[in-house]
Amino acid sequence: MHSQFAAEPSSNDTAERDLTVGDVPGLRSPASGADRAPLVFDVIIAGCGPTGAMLAAELRLHDVRVLVLEKGTEPKSFVRIVGLHIRSLELMAMRGLLERILEHGRRRPAGGFFAAIPKPAPKGLDSAHAYLLGIPQPVIERLLEEHAIELGAQVRRGCAVAGFEQDDEGVTVELADGERLRSRYLVGCDGGRSTVRKLLGVGFPGEPSRTETLMGEMEVGVPQEEITAGMAEIRETHQRFWLRPFGEGVYSVVVPAAGVSDRAEPPTLEDFKQRLRAIAGTDFGVHSPRWLSRFGDATRLAERYRVGRVLLAGDAAHIHPPTGGQGLNLGVQDAFNLGWKLAAQIRGWAPEALLDTYQAERHPVAEEVLDNTRAQMELLSTEPGPRAVRRLLTELMDFDEVNRHLIEKITAIGIRYDFGEGPDLLGRRLRDIDVEQGHLYGLLHRGRGLLLDRTERLTVGGWSDRVDYLADPAAVLDVPCVLLRPDGHVAWIGDDQQDLDGHLSRWFGEPAG
Repeated sequence: MHSQFAAEPSSNDTAERDLTVGDVPGLRSPASGADRAPLVFDVIIAGCGPTGAMLAAELRLHDVRVLVLEKGTEPKSFVRIVGLHIRSLELMAMRGLLERILEHGRRRPAGGFFAAIPKPAPKGLDSAHAYLLGIPQPVIERLLEEHAIELGAQVRRGCAVAGFEQDDEGVTVELADGERLRSRYLVGCDGGRSTVRKLLGVGFPGEPSRTETLMGEMEVGVPQEEITAGMAEIRETHQRFWLRPFGEGVYSVVVPAAGVSDRAEPPTLEDFKQRLRAIAGTDFGVHSPRWLSRFGDATRLAERYRVGRVLLAGDAAHIHPPTGGQGLNLGVQDAFNLGWKLAAQIRGWAPEALLDTYQAERHPVAEEVLDNTRAQMELLSTEPGPRAVRRLLTELMDFDEVNRHLIEKITAIGIRYDFGEGPDLLGRRLRDIDVEQGHLYGLLHRGRGLLLDRTERLTVGGWSDRVDYLADPAAVLDVPCVLLRPDGHVAWIGDDQQDLDGHLSRWFGEPAG
């Protein structure tokens, strides 16, 4: 079984279609083993953004040989602020990264995310990390890349994937300079314009951009009082407009564009001035930009996350407007879900269908994110109908249950994977509860499963090389025992050893002999 994919000059315009390994017509016959490069790596990752770096680190926890290819020669220079939501903060805590990251960010209350409707965070959110962390994007990318390298991942910059071919044993990746590399798997974490996805032929259905927004950081030439007064009036009708101070005279400026243009062409300072004057009646004396960009509201979702030995994650699998700040978080959470499963496949203990659960679990999550961003964009419209709906939803969010539901949706702590019938906790992530040895997440740093046993009667037996065990009758938990996957989701609840063994096999393969 063999298929080959190579970049063509017009690849950006090539119709995208879904392919399975071996069904590509007109390709040459499989290369013989003697013609293939040796399997030097277990996984090659295209893209060293937050998704690619997190995935590399997760794989290295299980001694998987990882190479990350990044086409950029230098890390991003512009200082865009991004937000880490509750679930992403929990993942960082699970791997011992949170304290390092907190040093570089600023905490904000976990409220007002949905369509920028200014409601406070509901009380008693089910997390020890119930806040938003604002952090410069280059900083979080650097910290995650450093983490991956510390664990042994290799990162090569200035390397772009130009083509690849896969067979029953692995993937041969061709770089833009003609170099060919060999690995067992290839994962495209190379962004919304993913070369890997396009070459793979996976469909990317959805909607193109209908609106566009200019975003940048620059200095202003008027007092803060004048900005505050203007903002209060303008935002009554234009929710996609703000000037927020960063300090030292620098502001984040967001303003609706006049139309939809080529995102590959960055806007100019004059573009910002014209749009500010059109909407606010003044350009606020903006000058000395740090960076300028534009984003649209295109919303697309890959039809498949896997074809044979090639997988997609992050923006390569889904794109959507940044409303609610979910994009980076969704990608990092993809990597956390995929990492241990792909490692299990490579280490040889994965149950037969384990790798398939990556798409089964994450594709529906992305569908929900795309839907809630579509809804949020409608609520940001200046048209009378959407504005009326926004006023109604603003009233409904005064009900705690409504506000809580929307916050849990945006911050991803409301996700429940379908693990079958069982208590409500089954399939959900478990918060960072107190245990005898401190905090639960402190026991998950190695990326292994965990059996938390309040009965002190159970055992992980032949799975002890993949699953840790903690007997703690005083653990703050209202069920007898839980089995946690490496991503912190509850895979089993109960107190029967035979039932437990069945679920250990389901998630962690056959026991060691």
